[in-house]
Amino acid sequence: MTDHKTGTRKEWLAARLELLEAEKELTRRGDELAQRRQQLPWVRIDKEYRFETDEGTAFLADLFRGRSQLLVYHFMFGPDYTAGCPSCSAIADGFDGFVVHLANHDVTLSAVSRAPLAKVQAYKRRMGWAFGWASSLGDDFNSDFNVSFTEKQQREGAVEYNYRREAAWTVGGIGDSLTKRGEEPVAEHAAMTGTDVATYTRERPGLSAFALEDGVVYHTYSTYARGLDGLWGMYPWLDRAPKGRNETGTWWRRHDEYGKR
Repeated sequence: MTDHKTGTRKEWLAARLELLEAEKELTRRGDELAQRRQQLPWVRIDKEYRFETDEGTAFLADLFRGRSQLLVYHFMFGPDYTAGCPSCSAIADGFDGFVVHLANHDVTLSAVSRAPLAKVQAYKRRMGWAFGWASSLGDDFNSDFNVSFTEKQQREGAVEYNYRREAAWTVGGIGDSLTKRGEEPVAEHAAMTGTDVATYTRERPGLSAFALEDGVVYHTYSTYARGLDGLWGMYPWLDRAPKGRNETGTWWRRHDEYGKR
């Protein structure tokens, strides 16, 4: 017998209708927030960012690929990583499915990482992905958009991520603001990228949006940390499953690693 509350169909329907009102309110609130995102002032970008892509050297305007809007996923894959971040990989598993729809709605999606292009290309082949992915190695792009940091910044408490300053890096690892006073899940992810906690967390995930008008690129929006929750394709499904997310630690793996120790 289940330990979960049970009831009649009539009782279920009454509870479901009450929940429906809350769901509708959340949807309306989400629509309002989306509109507020679009109303943010645009910031002109005059800096000449340089990337390495499958087609060769490119500038930020080139990443638009002839469209007027660009979404950049800041994928955690640093120069010292042996593989991409498993969390970013879980998010990126959905990219190829909808990138064609975005492209036909005047929006280009591209991932950007500091890993050398050869590493990026090898990892893409391993994962079986086809979406655009550029290397920003040697460029200021990642640091300017607050997703890559130096050891010096960690030690001095100069890391600004998700619009707040983190505590200084300590002997035991990194500041409590990131590890929530417990390094274990972060350390597990670090190991999955072939790094230690400090090296792993010098890269961070994020999403930045850009517009291109009359040859000028504008920064329109950026979000980080749990602001990326909506991009995890598996979570909206799990949130509707009987047991929800039902998480104990880091349960997800790269899609070719399930069943492996």
